[in-house]
Amino acid sequence: MSKYKHIFFDLDRTLWDFETSANQTFEEMYHKYNLRENGIPDLEKFIASYKKHNEVLWALYRDGKIIKEVLRVRRWFLTLGEFNLRNGDIAAKLAEDYVTLSPLKVNLFPYTHEILSYLRPKYKLHLITNGFQEVQTVKLRSGDLRKYFDEVVTSEMAGYKKPDHRIFDFAINKVGCAFEEAIMIGDDLKVDIIGAKNVGMDQIFVNYNMEKHEEDITYEVNSLKEIQSIL
Repeated sequence: MSKYKHIFFDLDRTLWDFETSANQTFEEMYHKYNLRENGIPDLEKFIASYKKHNEVLWALYRDGKIIKEVLRVRRWFLTLGEFNLRNGDIAAKLAEDYVTLSPLKVNLFPYTHEILSYLRPKYKLHLITNGFQEVQTVKLRSGDLRKYFDEVVTSEMAGYKKPDHRIFDFAINKVGCAFEEAIMIGDDLKVDIIGAKNVGMDQIFVNYNMEKHEEDITYEVNSLKEIQSIL
């Protein structure tokens, strides 16, 4: 008999194939706003520039140093600026389109529905996500995922972002269980796995990229299907 009663999943890059959905959205917007004619000659360079700026700004956002509204637009403004296209109007339109379009580009990792259908009768399933609340809500609906989860805990709801222990405290209190009765499943070693470990919650690291590490974690898999051998 499993000691676990509650399973917490991360969403982006664990169940939802974030990179594929994002790249499809970048391509659509690149053509919609005629970015080639506006001085951005290469889609791949455009994507690489965005990802570079987004990574820096997301780290600041996760640390509480900038607010969501700044992050959402500034990443695009900085990207356009790299190509000498300093156009706040286009940056604002890209910001709005990205959060509107990307959650409708449904790309899930293999066995997402299968593993959730397998686990749902046996455990209470929940989500803990740092993603924007309105965007994650659309993803869950468009990907037909909401039906699996009892509670969806977002960083905006909790007031803290993973790996801060307080978002895990908030989630555990919300579902009404002990840390020992729960397990966290995620793809980000620092944010999901070490964050959960630091509060005494067991973890399953979904290591799609076979990342090398020396962390002492509870379980590690390379695909969602392998979770069946654990739970």
